[in-house]
Amino acid sequence: MGTIRLGLLRLCDAAPVILADNEEMFASHGVRVLLSVEPSWANIADKLSYGLLDGAVMLPPLAMACAAGLRGRKTDLVVPMSLSANGNAVTLASRLQADFSDRGIAGIVARRKLRLAVVHGFSTHDLLLRYWLIASGVAPSTQVEITVLPPAEMVSSLAANAIDGFCAGAPWGQVASHARLGFIAVESREIWRDHPEKCLALRADLVERDPAGVVAILKTLRKAGVLCSAADKRGALAALLSQIEYLDLPAELIEIALNPEKGGP
Repeated sequence: MGTIRLGLLRLCDAAPVILADNEEMFASHGVRVLLSVEPSWANIADKLSYGLLDGAVMLPPLAMACAAGLRGRKTDLVVPMSLSANGNAVTLASRLQADFSDRGIAGIVARRKLRLAVVHGFSTHDLLLRYWLIASGVAPSTQVEITVLPPAEMVSSLAANAIDGFCAGAPWGQVASHARLGFIAVESREIWRDHPEKCLALRADLVERDPAGVVAILKTLRKAGVLCSAADKRGALAALLSQIEYLDLPAELIEIALNPEKGGP
């Protein structure tokens, strides 16, 4: 049994994979896993396509797009497990907060065209943002500009006034709010309660050549997911995720972002 390479981004809902690796849970189930923290979803998709990753914590729409050949080379993928639900938020620049409170998003857009960012064109974030805009009386294809940025670049882009807002997963909305650069206009659970968010996507050739390893990964992540959902473990989990090799953010902020009652995954 060889080493299985799994990719992930700096997001709270990568917690089950990070916890399983840190606690040597994969090894206890007899499988060797190497984590690769990537800067963007495009990197994840490209490395899966070219076999540089065997699997990844992935956006379901992006997994489907890769499998269908809608972005890059067509890649046979298997999605055996959902890893998280909810956890995203639409965050707008602080300078828009008063207008948003008075007029809502439609009132703001009636006065000026906004530039809003999502994490990928094939993402739940793009679907959720567009649905929310339409439900609010805004035509996303004509009344706003939707651009793509990696999650970890959202807050710095907001600070530089390069964008007016974004839809991204935890903890980036909370980071913007804590820095007083933005405010959370709507949580994704308010748009679509319990929507699927991240999944485990595996290359089909891995499943064929190492079915036992795949089963071991699924068992491990199921156990890790239960641990990540325990409220009394949230502080320790936040401390783990805060480490420089993972999210590299304050543990206190991550702990808030992990709370499902506050919009976390």
